[in-house]
Formats: sequence, structure tokens, C-alpha cells
Amino acid sequence: MQLFDALSTLAAADLTAARVVEAHLDALAILHQAGYPPRPDQTWGVFAAEGPGLTLTAMPADGGWRLDGTKPWCSLAGLLSHALVTAHVARADGPPGRRLFAVDLRQPGLTVHDDVWVARGLAQVTSGPVDFSQVAADPVGGDGWYLSRPGFAWGGIGVAAAWCGGAVGLARTLFDSAGGRAPDQLALAHLGAVDLAVTGAKYALAAAAADIDGGAADGPAGSILAARVRGIVARTVDDVIFHIGHALGPAPLALDARHAQRVADLELYVRQHHAERDDAALGHMLMMTGSAPW
Repeated sequence: MQLFDALSTLAAADLTAARVVEAHLDALAILHQAGYPPRPDQTWGVFAAEGPGLTLTAMPADGGWRLDGTKPWCSLAGLLSHALVTAHVARADGPPGRRLFAVDLRQPGLTVHDDVWVARGLAQVTSGPVDFSQVAADPVGGDGWYLSRPGFAWGGIGVAAAWCGGAVGLARTLFDSAGGRAPDQLALAHLGAVDLAVTGAKYALAAAAADIDGGAADGPAGSILAARVRGIVARTVDDVIFHIGHALGPAPLALDARHAQRVADLELYVRQHHAERDDAALGHMLMMTGSAPW
């Protein structure tokens, strides 16, 4: 629970900082689980996204591994010292697999395309593609370990905790506005709706933390839990942005730089949840259990 609270608290103040810290902490947790200790002076990211037409391939070479190809959505690749990177393993003597590698981002052979990042939200967290050409990499875990390891889904809940913190920051803006003038019934209705959404998301995160700490969130149960919590918090963010906009109108978006930046940051950040596609994935997982979960 302390991790989720810390990420949410940080995001309520600064979503950019939370976005950077969340990825670094996720990488440290993975490294710890793999028995691969990082040094204190290293800064880490996790590059695990896939994209159409883009493939990163890992090949054994000279007693180690080399990465070639392009990896999309590599956040802060030009500023971090290291990253955990997933790649497709090509073997002449067996089937292909997917494996996690630790990569020193300061070595030759890496081309970072920050210029493609035109987002107004999280503008400082550039997340463009990176080209790899004969880049040395150290394997972290075996084939498929990254996706099958205990606790894989928990990292996604940490991201949701940051989304929730962003929603809390917006909710505080609405509360302060309501206190600055006599609110009418519509303003109070929007405030109440925001409270319901944020409180529900916080309860969902607290329950998830209790399940994780209690050992009830491993395997398929952890995947279902993460999908539920991420969906609940993503809907909370959408609801809060909707009610804030209707309650406050255009003024804070046009005249309050901090509010406008928070909205832009949060709208982009929460789209890591793939909306109806992730809902469908959750539905599939529920059907695989063979019985209604409610």
C-alpha cells in the first residue's frame, strides 16, 4: 500500500515526476525479483511495448547477446542510463521466444527519435522509438519470464495509482473553486460526482494492495485484479475530467497553466489503458474462470 500511496501522492502534485518515478521503481522491482542488483547511480526505464511493423530481435553473439531493430514507446531513452527491454529471441535451433534484457543506453548503436514526440501532455517525458544496431544486452530471466513472473500485473496497478493521483489533483481544483464562491446545485452535483469517482478508485487501490500483501493476487487472480483496478481508475479519470470541465468551464484550461498542464498530462497518461479493448480482455479472463465472479 505504501508504494501505491507514494505514487498517488506524487502524481497529485506533479504527473511528470510520477510518470518518471513509476517506471524507475517498476524496473527496480523487476531487477530485484530477477536477482540482478542495480547500482545507486543508475536510472532505469522499462521498454516493453510492441508496435505494428516494428520488431526488436535478440541474437546470441560473442558469448553474450546483441539487439537489432526498433523498439517503440521508449520513454526518456535519451536521458536514462539503463533500461529493461523486451526483445524477440531468434534461434536457429529452436522456436522463437520473447525475453527481457538489461541494456546500457549510453553505448554506441542506439538512435533515439525524440523528434517524433509532439505531445502537449507529458511533453518532457519523450517516448519515441529507438533504433538498435548490434547493441550489447544482458538477459534478465529466461524466455517468457518477464510476462510469466509472479507479480507481473502489479506494475500496472502502480501506473493506475499514478492516474488516481492525477485525478485527485483535479478534484482539489474543483473543491477549491467551490469554496471560493457560493456554489449552485449543479456545482455541488459535479463535486459530489467527483468525490464518488475518486473515493471508489482509492478504495479499489487499497483493496488491491491488501490482496497483494495477503498473497491473494498471484497468477490469473493477479491479472484479473490488475485489469479491474486499471479499468476502475481509468473510468474515474474520464469522469473527473468530464465533471471538472462542465463545472468550471473554459477559464482554468485557458488561464491556469498548472490546471491546463495537469489535464493534458492526465489525458495522455491514462490512455495507457486501452479502453474497450482492455475491457474485452478482462471479459475474456472472466470467462476462462468458468464461473461468475460476483
